[in-house]
Amino acid sequence: MKYTLARCAQLAVTLSLLAASNVALAAQCQPSRWGPEDEIGAANYVSPEQVLMAVQLVKQGQTHPLGIVVDPAMPAFPPRSMSLLIVQPGQHAGRSMQPQFGWESSYNDDVAHLWFGIGPQLDGLGHMGEANEYYNCNRAADFVEINGLKKLGTEKMPPLVGRGILLDMARHFGVEVMAAGQGIGPADIKAAAKAQGVQIRQGDVVLFHTGWTDGKLESSPQAWAAGEPGLTNEAAAYLASLNPMAVGADTWGLEAIPAIAGDKAFYGHVELLKKNGIYILETMNTGRLAREQVREFMFVLGQARIKGTVQMIINPVAMW
Repeated sequence: MKYTLARCAQLAVTLSLLAASNVALAAQCQPSRWGPEDEIGAANYVSPEQVLMAVQLVKQGQTHPLGIVVDPAMPAFPPRSMSLLIVQPGQHAGRSMQPQFGWESSYNDDVAHLWFGIGPQLDGLGHMGEANEYYNCNRAADFVEINGLKKLGTEKMPPLVGRGILLDMARHFGVEVMAAGQGIGPADIKAAAKAQGVQIRQGDVVLFHTGWTDGKLESSPQAWAAGEPGLTNEAAAYLASLNPMAVGADTWGLEAIPAIAGDKAFYGHVELLKKNGIYILETMNTGRLAREQVREFMFVLGQARIKGTVQMIINPVAMW
């Protein structure tokens, strides 16, 4: 009986400490600058003025897809995957569609089973949190359901239109392809921006070229998926202080993996998404921009609007 009472007392203390911890965490959370009900974060920067400014960047009439081709065989962050089926409904075993349509018709449909967080992707504000708390102090228990997010879904985002800029970090480090685990710190960002004549402004879409996907995905897919160069924790905080609309790279996860000494793995996601409402763009197709030294461009993203989604496969367009 004494042991049972002691265990009950210990459990009560543990529960009290957990409750106190949750209260403390909630007390520390600061509502978004756009108000406690905001669900779109830095997409609030999209305005008629920003769109008109971005249009002025189109001078040559050039366009470039920032999404790479998604292949069912390509590696992805586990357990993500995709499969594709091409089907001919009602046409199997020699059947014809003539009775329905009155002519000898035939058609194909496609059926996909996939994770939206594969290949070139958008990370929405409901993707990464800390201690079950997400952007704008939203607690997971209040909005995360198996059949879709009740808040922070990517369908609520307006089209992201603004000034895109490219920072060629491979060029900064004097290499074609940066190494897995090689960190990009604030000093590197500042130096590259200065050397390449780029200034990061509020509402920008900031893309980093490391050479990782161009150099590794086809030749060494396992190595491509096992690590990557990218931002340090300090760099993510520095970028957040500049108030961009989105931050992306030609890597599958944005941050340096393995993380540099003293860093938390993937914590840049928390810094950008949870703390600041800044979107993340992964596996962006930046090679042409780097080769042609395109430093700024009009960025346009209109993602598929599937209700309650955390992420989305995307193909933004760069225009200059």
